[in-house]
This record gives sequence, structure tokens and C-alpha cells, in this order.
Amino acid sequence: MTEKTPLVSIIVNCFNGEKYLRESLESILKQSYKNWEVIFWDNQSTDSSAKIFKSYNDKRFIYFYATKHTSLYKARNLAIEKSKGDFLSFLDTDDFWDKDKLETQMPYFNSLKVGVVFSNLWVMKKNKSTKKIYTNSKLPSGRIFNELINNYNIGILTTVIRKDFFLQLKKKFDERFSIIGDFDLFLRLSKLCEFVSIQEPLAFYRLHAQNLSTLNKEKEVKEYEIWINENQLALNQFQMKKIKTKVNYRKFVNFKIDGNYKECISMIVSFKVNFLNIKNLIILFSPIVLLRKILWYHQNYNDLN
Repeated sequence: MTEKTPLVSIIVNCFNGEKYLRESLESILKQSYKNWEVIFWDNQSTDSSAKIFKSYNDKRFIYFYATKHTSLYKARNLAIEKSKGDFLSFLDTDDFWDKDKLETQMPYFNSLKVGVVFSNLWVMKKNKSTKKIYTNSKLPSGRIFNELINNYNIGILTTVIRKDFFLQLKKKFDERFSIIGDFDLFLRLSKLCEFVSIQEPLAFYRLHAQNLSTLNKEKEVKEYEIWINENQLALNQFQMKKIKTKVNYRKFVNFKIDGNYKECISMIVSFKVNFLNIKNLIILFSPIVLLRKILWYHQNYNDLN
């Protein structure tokens, strides 16, 4: 890489992320694309995260300590304000990248119409003993708002964003959300610019208990319901039906996994006889152990698959 390559600001938000932090940082250091900076936003961690980060003697590693603890999306906005790059990328402390991730993505920005480049990814259990490719479906490219409504499949850790388009947004990351801020951001960006997808998985997302917590699952559904209510005018009837169906499916699966059979039956009774209801019936009578085994790699990312 030459000095003329664009600077990529890698946003690493951290709150007590010591367990996997070295692996994440090492995956950045191993990037074949060299013109990057790390904006490390320490959200008032109480573990050894700061010590681990500061142990790296690399001028591209830039440390910031939050004046107060904030939500993830507030922290991301604050970290971005400190960035100097023309492009933004994101890596959380328990995830990591393929060594050629940035080098594979950056040439697509030769077209000034392209605002986001993203890829497939691996979803893995915390000990990396089991992994599965996130999607076998062809990822969409171009103006993809409709495709994202029908099948949202962007993992923020796979993305690179042209900062000019990000700054055009009146609202950056919506700080009201705790779970679906990525979904909201990329749908708004998809109205401004073209996206390019790479079918090859270029990142590794680590699934752990926090991703699957009941609190997060319930909060996720409530946030989607808020988003749907606020975006009714932006969606046509088909899109609205599609996304409501997916939210209801997610809600049903959550009820089943949590053992709330009363709500499961109530949802089945209230729905029409269709493919989704047949699918729900199959889920209702499936053993929870089997269901968890089948769905473990879907219960993350706040996707609506």
C-alpha cells in the first residue's frame, strides 16, 4: 500500500472487553491494508482493557477515555467525532477480521457513488469450536433499501462507510436505540448511496450469552416496533407487511425459547393460516434443546431473518 491510499478510521468501542481484546486488535494489526487508525473509545471500563490497548506501541492506535459511561450508539457517535479518516469501519472487542478485509473492500470506493461496502461473515461460538457462514443467499448491491427491508443481512463489523455520506445524515447513530441502531443506520444510508456486497466472509462474529439474553431479545422486538411505527410513511404496504411478519416471527421464537407457551398459542390463534403460522406450529412442538441447536447462529445481530 502507498501513502496515497485513503485513511480508514476503525472504531473500536470498549466496555470491559479484556477477554477477547487482543485477538481483535491483532486482526487489525495483521491487515494487509496499512493506512488506518484505531479510535479506541473506552466507555469507562473497570477491567484491564486500557492496559491491553496501551501495551501496543503503534502510533495508529489512539486511546480515548469517556468522561461518562454512555450507550453503545452514543459512544460510537463520540468516537467518530475523533476520527480523521475519510472512511469508517467498526470492530467490537470480541470480534475479529480476516487479514485482507480492508484491502479487499477499499478498491470498490473508486466509484464515488459507493457509500458502503460490506461482506458475508462467519458466526461462531465463543470458543470458536463451531462456526457457520452467516448467509448462503446472494448479498445485494446497488440501491438496496427494498432488499434490506425484505431481508436485512448487514453485519456492521463487515462494513466500510464513506464518511461523507455518513455526515450527510441529519441523525447519525440513533442514540435512543440499544439494539437496532445498525439496522436503522444502514437503512437510512441505503437511501443516500450505493452499496457493494462481497460474498466472501471477511469477518468473524463471536456469539455469547449476552447476545442471547432474554432482556436483549425483548428490547430488540420493542425497538423494532418503535422503528416500524416511525417509518410507516417510508414503507409501502408490502414492505410494512413483510417487516411486521418478520418481527412477529422473531417474537414467537423468543417466546418459545423462553418457555412462554401461552403467548405462543395466543399468536398462533390470532394469525391467519399461512406459511408463517405453519412454521410457528413446527417451532411450537420442537424440543427447545433442538431449537436452540438449530437457531443458535440466527439469534444475534438483531437481524430479521
